[in-house]
Amino acid sequence: MIILGIDPGIAIVGYGVLKKVGNKLLHLEHGIISTPAKTPQEERLLKISIQLNELLDDHTPDAVAIEELFFGVNTKTAMAVSEARGVLLLEVTKRKIPIYSYKPVEIKVAVSGYGHAKKPQVMAMVKSLLNLEKIPKPDDAADGLAIAICHCNSVRIKSL
Repeated sequence: MIILGIDPGIAIVGYGVLKKVGNKLLHLEHGIISTPAKTPQEERLLKISIQLNELLDDHTPDAVAIEELFFGVNTKTAMAVSEARGVLLLEVTKRKIPIYSYKPVEIKVAVSGYGHAKKPQVMAMVKSLLNLEKIPKPDDAADGLAIAICHCNSVRIKSL
């Protein structure tokens, strides 16, 4: 089973691709989709769509796990990231790939065992769980891997 984990954003979308074979997790790829800040929103969304489709073509995942959004008071950022997340969900849905959403606390628990773990703890666990030589960079890509790990460790996967 191949799982694509996505950390949604408008400036940076982090992703991680894992293959689950039995109880083993194999790292296939991680990276980011980035869009320049001064680019019109519709062009940023189009770039995210195009690059996500390239990823989906390259890996043909069996499932996509995506982080749920959590925002404090910055409504402008919330709207832009929500639009990007909508594009991600739309493109995956068009391919009829099952989508699973996880809250940040669920991801932290699944990866580190602690819902209030700090980013460095989660990153170190991603490195360890995937038997990588170093912590994946940038942080958004490591987050994508953490989301994929969360799905692999979730009871939801048993229904696939």
